[in-house]
This record gives sequence, C-alpha cells and structure tokens, in this order.
Amino acid sequence: MGTAVYEKMGVTMSADDVLKSFVPYAERILITGCHGLLGQKLHQQLSPTNEIIGLDLAGETHLSGRSFQYRAIDITQSSPLIDAIIETRPSFIVNTAAITDVDLCEIERDMCWRVNVLAVENLIRAAKKVGAHLVHISSDYVFDGLTPPYKETDPVKPLGFYGKSKLASENILRGCGAPHTIVRTQVLYGVAPQIRPNFVDFVVDRLTGGGELKIVDDQTGNPTLADDLARGIARIIQLRKQGIYHISGSESISRYQFARKIALQFGEDPARIKPIKTADLDQKAERPKDSTFCLDKIWQDLKFRPNDVAGGLSEYQRQRRMLQTAWGGKK
Repeated sequence: MGTAVYEKMGVTMSADDVLKSFVPYAERILITGCHGLLGQKLHQQLSPTNEIIGLDLAGETHLSGRSFQYRAIDITQSSPLIDAIIETRPSFIVNTAAITDVDLCEIERDMCWRVNVLAVENLIRAAKKVGAHLVHISSDYVFDGLTPPYKETDPVKPLGFYGKSKLASENILRGCGAPHTIVRTQVLYGVAPQIRPNFVDFVVDRLTGGGELKIVDDQTGNPTLADDLARGIARIIQLRKQGIYHISGSESISRYQFARKIALQFGEDPARIKPIKTADLDQKAERPKDSTFCLDKIWQDLKFRPNDVAGGLSEYQRQRRMLQTAWGGKK
C-alpha cells in the first residue's frame, strides 16, 4: 500500500505532515500556574483556537484573549478549585503549577508536598467530576541519574525530596481512574514577561553584566525550550494521548558546556565560565548526575522533534530581544 497523501492550501502533504501542522481546536482547556513560563507558552499557543481558563495566585493577570478567562485560585485549597472547575467544565486540565526549587523543597517539605502532591489530588477530584483529561508536568528528578538515557518505562529512584514529591504525584495519577497524561521534562528555559529567571536568563544576565561564572560540569541533561514543551503538550491534547511522555530538548549536554554555548550565542567570551564540581556547591538536595532522556516515544507517537541546543538558544535570543523592545529595554 502507498502512503496516504492530502491536499492543504494546494500543497501535497503526507499524513505525518498534516499531523505536524495542526493544533487543538475548539477545546476548553484549564491551565494552572498560567503566569509561569510554561503556562504563558501554553496560553500563547493554544488561545488562538481554544477557550482557555487560567488559574494562578495573583489577583490580576496580564494575559488576554477573546476566549480567555482568569481565576485567582490557590490549587491547594480544594473547595474553591473544585467549584471553579465544575463551573467552567474544561475538557483538559494542564497542571503546570509546582514548587520546583529543589533545595527549598528539601527544607520546606510540608509546603513542597502540599503544592506538588496534595494539589494534584484536588485536581484529580475536580477532573473526575467533569470528565476532564488531566495533563500533569513531572520531572527528570524522579531518576537517580546513574543509567541514562531514560525511557518512560525505566525504573524510577528519586534522590531528593523534590523528586520524591513528583514521583508521589505520578503514582497518585496512575491509580486515579481518570484520563491522564504525565509529561516529564527538564532544564526548562525560555522567554516570557514577569517570570522567575531560569538557567539561561541567569547565565546571560551575569555575562552581559561583566561577571564570571562557575558552572557544574558533572550534571548532564537535555535543556528544554519552553516553546517546545508547550508544542508537545498541545500535540498530546490534539491526539488525546495518555500515559507517560518524556519531552525535552533533543540534545544532551553538561550544564558547563551549555553555559559556554549560551555565551557564544550572545557574543560573550566562554572563557569567563569556569567548571566546578557539584560537591563544591554544598547544595541541600542531591541532583541526578545524568538524567538524559530517550525521546523515541514522542517522535513515534507525537511525530514531534524538539530543538537542539543551537536551535533553542537562537529562538530564545530572538524572543528575548523582542520582549526587551516591547518592555522598554527590560526583560
């Protein structure tokens, strides 16, 4: 049998090409943590063709859209959250809200558990009441970093409390009896207004400010452009995929080498970045040394290839310049 072909705008396309060119349409999608980096990227990509309900803690929002509504809600509070979800009746809930500061999670364990685990239980209860599909963001920190590259089916063994909280949320979802997808990601970076600095922001700001940097050379993984992660989640929604998916950048690299590539992308001297060992940092939480992902599943199931380091940094630089222009020289 020959490969099926389709016509779109006068262009002959394969079934895979058609899949790549479409996004979810006419869905009602609720996004928790909508003011965070990933939340804003999801809003940007999904709002043109879908109805978006954004949840976050702030009293007001800078996000907008013809079919966008915002609710100031703490997802650790069960009753207001469930009431809002029953009222809006989303078909999908994407949970981007989390405490991701791994050292803080090691110290403030109750807070970490409340946001990263108990809030997920609240979302599950609410999702089941309206029949929504819950997409939950998890982390490479569910692995110990000793046997990469990691497939979705590989054994998990978190080293710190943050990773344990993310694994606990995964386990709750797996037994919840509702449609759900777990998306693991890592080293997320990107550009959006009013967000906390990420790794690339930190390196660029330090170098352009004239300083030097010490970056660990014994932690390795896949830096992930937030736009790519949002595109992968959009594809999951489009195809209604369930289960576990690893979505990250396509290239594995040490933090030190990544920082050097950031310097080169921005015309700074990479020699100003010095290697250091993780043990020298005296961090509260233990990190996996190499949590490189195997991305075969997202290519086979989603027909999706994320950027490598060069492609991701080029797009980051373009968006950073645009945002600085729009915000009067400030990121």
